Amino acid sequence: MKLLLASQSPRRKELLSNLGFTFEVVKIDCEEIVPEHIQVGESAAYLSELKASAFRSLEEGEVLLTADTVVAIDNQFLGKPEDEEDAKKMLRLLSGKTHQVYTGITIKTSEKTITETDVAEVEFDDITDQEIEYYIHQYQPFDKAGSYGIQEWLGMAKIKRLNGSFYTIMGLPTHLVYKILREI
Repeated sequence: MKLLLASQSPRRKELLSNLGFTFEVVKIDCEEIVPEHIQVGESAAYLSELKASAFRSLEEGEVLLTADTVVAIDNQFLGKPEDEEDAKKMLRLLSGKTHQVYTGITIKTSEKTITETDVAEVEFDDITDQEIEYYIHQYQPFDKAGSYGIQEWLGMAKIKRLNGSFYTIMGLPTHLVYKILREI
């Protein structure tokens, strides 16, 4: 089978490669808008399925993998920051609190589509404005939901507790991807 990864995320590419899969990266053009009636916990799966449905028809033997990660706190959706001020606002909101990270994956063949969501909880220690400034300027987290990457300095220095998969927080629930791809 030919595996197609529809993601430009370097983290997803790295994780899928480290799982031992050979794949081709493909691009999907689709407007990622979540309708208001979709609950926060369902939004990652919705976006993942939206991306998969925007892809061309799959040929026999092709498998498409799409994914989306959503950060939420108090039922508030935190996507990728629009700019530096938005990133600061998000990190201040997450400081000293527990939030949820939902990563939805869709695996599609010419015969079927499978969508799953994994959720993990992350508890941050207090983050000072100085630490926020440092992190944003050093790591430029503008391509990350919630304005942070768990594998970067902020994750190492400020995460007190995790409940769930580290890789789900990083952007790809590798245990689910592996299980579903093996079944296919």
